[in-house]
Amino acid sequence: MAGFETYQEYQRIEECDEDSPPGEEDLLIHVPEGRGDPWHHIKNLDNFFTRISFKTICNVINIHFIGCIGKFSRSLNYHAHIYHFHQKNGFACMVLSEFFELVQFLFVVTFTTFLFNCVEYDVLFANRVVNHTGQSLGPLDRNKVTLPDAILPSEQCTERIQGNSWIIFLLIMAAIFWVYRLVKMICNVLSYWEIRQFYIKALKIHMDELCNFTWQEVQVRLIHLQREHPMCVQKRELSELDIYHRILRFKNYTVAMINKSLLPVRLRVPFFGDMIFLTQGLKYNFEFILFWGPLSLFQNKWSLHPKYKRAANRQELAKQLSHIILLTGLVNLLLCPFVLVWQVLYAFFSYAEVIKREPGSLGARRWSLYGRLYLRHFNELDHELQGRMGRGYKPAAKYMNAFVSPLLAVLAKNVAFFSGSVFAVLIALTVYDEDVLTVQHILTAITVLGVVITITRSFIPDEHMVWCPEQLLQCVLAHIHYMPDHWKGNANKSETRDEVAQLFQYKAVFILEELLSPIITPFILIFPLRSKSLEIIDFFRNFTVDVAGVGDICSFAQMDIRRHGNPQWMSEGQTEASVYQQAENGKTELSLMHFTIKNPRWQPPQESSVFISHLKEKVHQDAQTGPSPQLLLSEAPLCTSLLSNESATGPDNLLASVLAHPVLTASGLPGRNRRFISPSSAASAAASVLASLSSSQQPHAGRSRSHTLLPSRHQHDGLMYFSDHTVGDSMSASDSKVLSQSHSALASEFASAEMSLHAIYMHEVHQQKTQHASGLFQAPVPMRDLSTNSGPQTQSAQTVTLVSPASGRLGGWAEEEEEQGDEEEINSSPVPDQTSRGSS
Repeated sequence: MAGFETYQEYQRIEECDEDSPPGEEDLLIHVPEGRGDPWHHIKNLDNFFTRISFKTICNVINIHFIGCIGKFSRSLNYHAHIYHFHQKNGFACMVLSEFFELVQFLFVVTFTTFLFNCVEYDVLFANRVVNHTGQSLGPLDRNKVTLPDAILPSEQCTERIQGNSWIIFLLIMAAIFWVYRLVKMICNVLSYWEIRQFYIKALKIHMDELCNFTWQEVQVRLIHLQREHPMCVQKRELSELDIYHRILRFKNYTVAMINKSLLPVRLRVPFFGDMIFLTQGLKYNFEFILFWGPLSLFQNKWSLHPKYKRAANRQELAKQLSHIILLTGLVNLLLCPFVLVWQVLYAFFSYAEVIKREPGSLGARRWSLYGRLYLRHFNELDHELQGRMGRGYKPAAKYMNAFVSPLLAVLAKNVAFFSGSVFAVLIALTVYDEDVLTVQHILTAITVLGVVITITRSFIPDEHMVWCPEQLLQCVLAHIHYMPDHWKGNANKSETRDEVAQLFQYKAVFILEELLSPIITPFILIFPLRSKSLEIIDFFRNFTVDVAGVGDICSFAQMDIRRHGNPQWMSEGQTEASVYQQAENGKTELSLMHFTIKNPRWQPPQESSVFISHLKEKVHQDAQTGPSPQLLLSEAPLCTSLLSNESATGPDNLLASVLAHPVLTASGLPGRNRRFISPSSAASAAASVLASLSSSQQPHAGRSRSHTLLPSRHQHDGLMYFSDHTVGDSMSASDSKVLSQSHSALASEFASAEMSLHAIYMHEVHQQKTQHASGLFQAPVPMRDLSTNSGPQTQSAQTVTLVSPASGRLGGWAEEEEEQGDEEEINSSPVPDQTSRGSS
């Protein structure tokens, strides 16, 4: 009996087949007594942690949960997942969004059918006279057209629809698609409910509190839950990188293929040269062919088909992939008319009102789809990328707006003058007598003139703008983290501006590309993509690794310096990668630093730890010859003005100081005890600040201030508050929560600023290595901050603690010692201890 009870504590996972990661078929799972949660052992963690594309077919997926209630299966698309659920703000928002998507599709189809078949346009445009009969109507009212006069009766409208076979065919196709979407919505709602229960019961996060939790906080609870009640049966410990790998499995492959220029998104167009073309439709087809389609390379959501891992039959597999691509291209060509009609209708209903209300919105810019993939780090979640691109939007817009054609500016001013004059007269006449609006096409003329004026004003440059392209481009780099080497020193050239425009495109260009996508996508699939079939097969074979408890992932996503590092990006002597294996533009190194900063609790592997340690040593070494952090802080207002950053926060001000410091020191601006330095000293300036941030995150003792707010990435709540008094005793629970949220927001800003500084520093060091290899490098003149008492002795950067000001304003910066005056701190700093600086 005791043996039977012991046996009852264990259950075997049965009939896993290909739906379970390798090695899980014969595992004995210990089920603690009384544990009845259905997510105790989750079979498909990929679908649990990440989302399948919105356009994927509702595949039948068996989802096994092992617990005291045993194993149960459900045939549904487990679309809802932890990350997607968090980013979409919970169950109610997700269900409501799905519902209105159905309603929106139904509205577009119904309204379009009504406009084409149920409206009498001759009556609406007054091409046919309508005579109303009635004793109470006056002579003028009898000929007045009303809206019901232009709408056909329902019987006549139905006859028109039934008499058009094309309309019937399109309505049947739309009805089938709508029913499919309805079934998919029901499946999704059921899976959303499961995730909701998981958040409430397992993670202890209620729906009304979900918006108050950051993803990092949810991730910490997931890791703790795995330790107590394992969801993954192969690994006892679930690391941050494991979660990222499951969420971003296919995304990392796509980012790597863009990085290695494998996907054919760069086209040579006659009379236009090289152009980037990547739309949502084309990206959807890439993912369908490679990742989740019925004939894709992956046999399930986490495992590459074994035949693609063997090199023996690569030629045969390439032919098979070529045939699949050809078939997909022909299907796209067949569906082109229907998709094109839908794209035009959807674009018209979406943007017509916006264009009328804000004509200048088409001249606004957005990060292109290619730009988001090109600039994306390995293992970077959507909200992290969105925040980084959001920070880089204003600097990128200012850089692009700095390029104005003088000829176009002259023409725009005159066209705006003539159009504005006519527009003003028409408005004045309308104000004087509203009957002017009844004149034919008068409203059309007013609308067109308003659009022309708005468009022409976009070509007129801002007279207060400062022409400083190199610093603006460096400011863009601080946020986007990537740029080609040939942009350095060529920021004022139109070629560089055109290449930036490929990443940062006009919204009008985005709409035009999406409209043309149904026409161009089939030809890209049939011709350029088919020719790369063998390269794609080789890529997935060479750059796929099997990670225990995770499955097959892109090897670039491991951020392995030894395997994929680039010697020109500070990994010299640490990498064994060939040119084919190296990630381009330092993506491996920058991705590793980004992931480490965003996830400070993550323990990197030995090779990655060696690279990070080497980078820190290099930073501290260069900081010794860099400018004093106090000097950089004192220059913040002037640097912010130079970069036209009016609403900058504390971290933004410091970034501006680092970027503009070489210009100020080399431009001969008056300043006491300031000497000329080489413009290439941005690396040493960034190193000086990074060294200060590093020292401020170490344990502090013997403070001269009673309160110091320091960024500490080692704390889960973001910041460590050092005080001589206990703050928690004097604060209520709500105040503590508000303070914790403020600290978390400030810690996020500090982390972003720290990564921006690392990006600037690593790019500068890379440029120095490249110039040194080509024989063009000249050693920069070290920054010398001389005081009146130090004589000729050279001073190196002083370690300074970055704290918030006494007023408590978020993002503020101040020196630790406030007893001294600002000028005395800047110009009379004592020489720091070299040993202690290096050890920090």
